Amino acid sequence: MKILHTADWHVGKVLKGRSRIDEHRDVLRELVALARQEDVDAVIVAGDVFDTSAPTPEAQDLVMRTLLALREGGRDVVVLAGNHDNPHQFEVFRPLLGRLGIHMLGTFRRPDQGGTLAFTARSGEPVRLAALPFLSHRYVVRAADVLAGTQAEHNRDYADRIAGLIGALTAGFAADTVNLVTTHGTLPGGKFGGGEREAQSIFSYYFEATAFPPSTQYAALGHLHRRQRIPGACPIWYSGSPVAVDFGEEANSPGALLVTVEPGRPAIVREVTVRSARPLATVRGTLERLEAMADGLGDTWLRVIVEERPGPGLAETVREILPNALHVDIDERFRPVRARPGGSGEGRAARGPRELFRDFLKDANRPDGEVAALFDRLYDEVTS
Repeated sequence: MKILHTADWHVGKVLKGRSRIDEHRDVLRELVALARQEDVDAVIVAGDVFDTSAPTPEAQDLVMRTLLALREGGRDVVVLAGNHDNPHQFEVFRPLLGRLGIHMLGTFRRPDQGGTLAFTARSGEPVRLAALPFLSHRYVVRAADVLAGTQAEHNRDYADRIAGLIGALTAGFAADTVNLVTTHGTLPGGKFGGGEREAQSIFSYYFEATAFPPSTQYAALGHLHRRQRIPGACPIWYSGSPVAVDFGEEANSPGALLVTVEPGRPAIVREVTVRSARPLATVRGTLERLEAMADGLGDTWLRVIVEERPGPGLAETVREILPNALHVDIDERFRPVRARPGGSGEGRAARGPRELFRDFLKDANRPDGEVAALFDRLYDEVTS
């Protein structure tokens, strides 16, 4: 059977105030076209479908239309909640989408209650797919309690609990079935892409690759935005994000994975690059240099580092030269040196607010008489 593994869509993402819904529409359309072109039998979306836990109606509409398009032709579609998603919202969607053949999981479920899916692929192979959505520390305890039926011991850490849950979900794997696992989380040794939520990527949220038993033929992961394989007893892959989420990911290659697998053999994985999203890049230079490079930047979203002393209207000038500049900053070599508190001694203390404000304008290379006069009027009104 052939599987399309994708994750970390982050639909609804806003970058420096700019909506990216049109980019996501193009990217998801490309993923649907890939599923049709490769005639895949199943699609796994391993979490962080949305960028926030309260996605806009427009974001929800785009995701639902995409899932329905991926389902066309009888493909099995499995969708997990990631740490950005609202697990309760996924559970609301679950019954309706289930009737349409789309398996959506927001919270942990026992193997016999949807945690381990059993189906026959369009290609004819029997499949066992263990699905574990992202679980925070507080819910891991509750999930373990549900599974064991007893109070969890407080000295068991997060990794042990996750391993126990995966062990229970994969207990029914057999030699004559295609055995798959999908989850959303952080494995040690994984390379971060840049846009992952730090609080849920720290060491206390790690779990080990040994959580996946050797009987697993493929583990489809989400959360790390860089496409990569993790060493383990079976093929373990992060699909990465199909769109660079922020400027920390500008060097990534957005894409997805095509997986071919049959019972009793490790999966064969092929990396695919997604080209629909607008690239992100950081550029730097003087205004003259930025103007010289403008024609070659196309529709790239830009973070601009200006190698000029700050002055009135500098950011506006940069955006006139580079309309796609989302973030404009001054190279630290050209930033004004800020005096330490009290560093000017008695001479600084002797100057009044008007003088200090003029000093500030001068240090910032913004000597503006009209602004200084407005400050004088405001100061007089406040202190009168």
